[in-house]
Amino acid sequence: RRVLFRSLIFLMEELRMVKKQSKWFTKLIILFFALALGGLLITSCEKEKKAAAVAKELPPIKMGVVGPHSGDLASYGIPTIKAAKLVAARINALGGIDGRKIELVIEDDVCKPEVATNSATKVVGDKVNVVLGHICSGATKPALRVYKEANTIAMSPSATNPGLTQSGDYPNFFRTIASDDAQALLEVNFALDTLNLTKIAVIHDKGDYGKGLAEFAKGFLEKDSRGTVVLYEGVTPGAVDYSAVVQKIKRSGAEAVIFGGYHPEASKIVTQMRKKQMDTIFISDDGVKDDTFIKVAGKYAEGVYASGPMDTSTNPLAKEAVAAHKKEFQEEPGAFFLNAYSAALAMLNAIDKANSTKYEDIVNVLRNEYVATPLGIIKFDERGDAIGVGFSMYQVINGKYIENKK
Repeated sequence: RRVLFRSLIFLMEELRMVKKQSKWFTKLIILFFALALGGLLITSCEKEKKAAAVAKELPPIKMGVVGPHSGDLASYGIPTIKAAKLVAARINALGGIDGRKIELVIEDDVCKPEVATNSATKVVGDKVNVVLGHICSGATKPALRVYKEANTIAMSPSATNPGLTQSGDYPNFFRTIASDDAQALLEVNFALDTLNLTKIAVIHDKGDYGKGLAEFAKGFLEKDSRGTVVLYEGVTPGAVDYSAVVQKIKRSGAEAVIFGGYHPEASKIVTQMRKKQMDTIFISDDGVKDDTFIKVAGKYAEGVYASGPMDTSTNPLAKEAVAAHKKEFQEEPGAFFLNAYSAALAMLNAIDKANSTKYEDIVNVLRNEYVATPLGIIKFDERGDAIGVGFSMYQVINGKYIENKK
């Protein structure tokens, strides 16, 4: 286009110089340049159309987003969808990756193992390049078998069961959250060292996540002479009444409960404990460190402790991600939002740096190159765990989870 404009200016200057020449010669010159410029303009437009057509023909990079998007645990999964949408929109606004746009393939697994297998099969059938998810450890495990067979990478922002990485069974799995053994150790040390408690009841929901964490907590307590496990009990998820286990906790003389599981059961247990005038301290995990727990338990949530991902709110990328969420969705981000945002960034960054969507190339970048995320500058170890990511303890104070600095 610059050439066309310069040619036009040149033409105008030349015409001023031909005033002494005949009219027919001037007209001939104008006609010649008009035809020449018209030809250049048509050629330029055709090239632009061809370039646009080629860009449209490039296949998108597909990222599956799988988790609980409905049901009791939807508050854990929906923030991951929003994180994925924000990351995809940001990259697409910059032209995508090598001209390829990011396309999301979203599936709901309701945090149930049997549904998760079907969800994983669906996104694999849609030929996704990577998967952001799953959310619950119990649903993640069966889904990983599907992804492993399909040679597809999955990265979870929240599945903390240690065996998912430590067993070596799923080399295609990565996560941006620490595992339950680290979380359980933090909770036990907090109870013994910070709160100076000695009698602990350990309760779980019998699931891969909750029971796994509880077993680690029980093991750590049994190895430490300062603490005693006065009760170890499993409860049935979804039950209306937990008065039986609440009565057992009371009879055990426990000073605190360490609970492994999710907010629906935790909120009911805490509520029934407080209604029975029990002031037993309640300590739980990142499955309970969610605003939904506070909304459901109401005033009975006050004082509850829960472990959760370290507070990285002062990280510039975290501030940017949270601001983008507030602008787009007109609300504060939910559970595991920053972990999900970081996971999406890590996988897409790996595709970009590898200049490839091949499994081996993406894995190589994830394990060997650092990436800046809202969680910090991270990379992944040989097992798939994010290096430098950990947990903190929080307490509900005046209706909000506040990080405990002790």
